[in-house]
Amino acid sequence: MDNRAQVREFLASRRARITPDQAGLPAYGGNRRVKGLRREEVALLAGVSIDYYIRMERGDLAGASEAVLDGVANALQLDEAEREHLQALARSAGPAATRRARPSPTTVRPVIQQVLDAITEAPAWIRNARHDILAMNPLARALYSPVLDSAVAGATAKRAANTTRFIYLDPAAREFFVDYDRIATDAAAMLRLEAGRNPHDKDLITLVGELSTQSELFRQHWASHNVKFHRSGRKRLRHPAVGELDLNFEAMELPSEPDLRLNLYTADPDTPAADGLKLLASWAATRAVDNTGTRDAHDVR
Repeated sequence: MDNRAQVREFLASRRARITPDQAGLPAYGGNRRVKGLRREEVALLAGVSIDYYIRMERGDLAGASEAVLDGVANALQLDEAEREHLQALARSAGPAATRRARPSPTTVRPVIQQVLDAITEAPAWIRNARHDILAMNPLARALYSPVLDSAVAGATAKRAANTTRFIYLDPAAREFFVDYDRIATDAAAMLRLEAGRNPHDKDLITLVGELSTQSELFRQHWASHNVKFHRSGRKRLRHPAVGELDLNFEAMELPSEPDLRLNLYTADPDTPAADGLKLLASWAATRAVDNTGTRDAHDVR
């Protein structure tokens, strides 16, 4: 992906959303010709020269120091995810030796699958930064059966099932995700964050190209240049077999596999969601019996 274009559009979009009043600056009348702050105002707030900031916003972050990046981040009131994104874009603009150019993992070690299978009362699954589903326990396989069975997003001989492909390319996603609009917005923002971290991942570039070509909604979200961490929260799913489930989720990095995330869903005790997970476990067991001889118990494909 074009680093200079990412830098240029990210900085310009962050500058456009901040008013002089929000930045603590006088507005100097109501006929401003730019949306948000002017470049010279950002430079003033960041403690850099106007020429230097203009060069940055034209896409050149090469050689920018930590102090300069922090100053710009403070001036633009970036949140934690946006600050990390800016730092990642700066690293990608540096010498080739400092650039991260490795592909995301596509498999997991057998012991990780064993860990997943040891978790018997909560859906648990592993994804890479591109949102490919790499491994699941039986309950997660049952919970995400609409994704795995999707004609456009499910696994094939050449690629893993992918949740973001499901969100944007399968109409069934609007039924499955109760809060679809938020889920779609977050999914694009998470991919944009990864594009800054790993801009040379060919499979990520292919995925973004596919989604951009086939989904107007994705193009809109991608163009916003928003970025987001996906660490914890609540997710409401409407499962075709057990109905609506209001679940807590935790997304955790694996110290031994830093490019992978363990997603774990739980239900608050004594709630309809807790009963729903028990019903889902029963449904999963029945489905496994029905599929004996045609589906491997550990095969998410």
